[in-house]
Amino acid sequence: MRLYKFSPCALLRARLKNPMALLDQIQKDMVAAMKARDEAKLETVRAIKTALKKFEIDSMKPLDEQTELQVLTTMLKQRKESAEMFRKGDRAELAEKEEAESKLIESYMPSAPTEEEIDAAIAAAIAETENPSIKQMGVVMKAAQAKLAGKRVDGKALSDRVRSKLS
Repeated sequence: MRLYKFSPCALLRARLKNPMALLDQIQKDMVAAMKARDEAKLETVRAIKTALKKFEIDSMKPLDEQTELQVLTTMLKQRKESAEMFRKGDRAELAEKEEAESKLIESYMPSAPTEEEIDAAIAAAIAETENPSIKQMGVVMKAAQAKLAGKRVDGKALSDRVRSKLS
């Protein structure tokens, strides 16, 4: 009778494949922030760790890179929206705090693609699609996102660019 879903060897291979998981890096950064007495960084890193652990517990699955990116993207979007609202409410000090947190969250995310990479992905997606029209925008979007996998892509900006290319 097996007690584990995966064999210990399989778990070890998975750990060796990704030796520096995001949660491990966050834990190290949290310890470093505690030692440096950097309260702002410590608060943000704790929030990131909490969000990742909550998602892991809620979904009852181990985190993979895609879900980690999804959680970080959600957190980043929340911080940017909050900063915008604080700016509208003349609360510059709180807006700056939110913007500093968003920069720290971005440091844990993959880099954003360049304009040339986005254009190349859209062009390749359009070339793959037969007779692309605005009605097939979803198909082109899926193909473009697949080409930009592993990069941090803003879906709305990509959608606007695909729409302008198809029009």
